Amino acid sequence: MNTNVPASRELAGIAELAARTTGDRLRAVFRSRPATDHKRDFHDPVTEHDRAAEETIREVLAERAPGSVVVGEEGGTGGAEANAGGDLRWFVDPIDGTANFAVGLPFFCVSIAAVEGDEVVAGVVYDPIRDDMFTASLNGATCNGEVIRSRGATRDAGAVLATSYPGARGLAAGDRDEMLRRFGLMVDAFATVRRPGSAALTLAHVAAGWTDVAFGPSINAWDVAAAMLLIRQAGGMYLPLGGTPGGHDWDAPGYLACVGGFDLAGSVLTEVTDVAAAGSAT
Repeated sequence: MNTNVPASRELAGIAELAARTTGDRLRAVFRSRPATDHKRDFHDPVTEHDRAAEETIREVLAERAPGSVVVGEEGGTGGAEANAGGDLRWFVDPIDGTANFAVGLPFFCVSIAAVEGDEVVAGVVYDPIRDDMFTASLNGATCNGEVIRSRGATRDAGAVLATSYPGARGLAAGDRDEMLRRFGLMVDAFATVRRPGSAALTLAHVAAGWTDVAFGPSINAWDVAAAMLLIRQAGGMYLPLGGTPGGHDWDAPGYLACVGGFDLAGSVLTEVTDVAAAGSAT
C-alpha cells in the first residue's frame, strides 16, 4: 500500500465532499414517499434518488480522483475491477437504508470508502438528516470533526445490540426454528435489541459508542467498508463473518462489531454467530 497519512486524509476529504453533495437532495425529498422499484425481491427496494445520488457521487469522484474505479450499489462496476490490486477503488452506497428512507424513517446514510491494494485507507458515513459526518482515515476517526472513541457497555446485560438477524432470505433458506432460537437467545441476553435498517449507520454508531454491538449476517462491501475503518480507528472491534480464507474483510458476507472493551468471549453471540471459529480465522 502506498497511501500515507496525509494522502489518506486527502482521500477522506474527497469522500466527505462527495457524500455531502447528496445532502440537499435527500433532505428535500425525505418523507415524500417516493415510488420504489425492487431489485432481488420486495425486501430490497430502490428509488430514483438512490440512482441520482450515486451519479452525483460518481461525478465528484471522477473530478477529484480521476482514473479511480467506483464500485457502486446502483451503478455496478464490480468483479475483477472491484478487487484490482494497486488501483484506487471507491465503494459507494448512495443510500444505505433505502427502505427507511422510502417511508420517512430517519435512519439512513451515504457510505463511501477508499480502498487501495488490500486496505481500506479512508471512508465516510454521512447521515444527511442529522448532518452527521463520520470520517475515518489512517489518522483516526471523527464525527463532525470531533474525535470519537468506541466505548460503551462491557457485557451483554448492559448492552444495546443492533442486528438484522434473522433476515427474510435467511429464514427462507435455513433452519427457521434454529434461527429463531438464536434470536431468542439474543433477546434474552441483551438489555435491548434493535433492527435499525442501515448497516453502515449502525456501525458508525458503534464507532461513536452510541450502540454497543452490531451483528449482520448478509451485507455487501459498499455497506461496511467505510464503517469497518471507522470502528477500527475508533478503537472498536470489527470481525468479518463467513468470508473466504485470505479474502478481504469488506467482502465477507457478514460481520460482528462491538465497542472496545466489550466481553465478546463471554457473550451469547459466540453461540449465535460461531464467532470463536470466525475470529480465529481473521
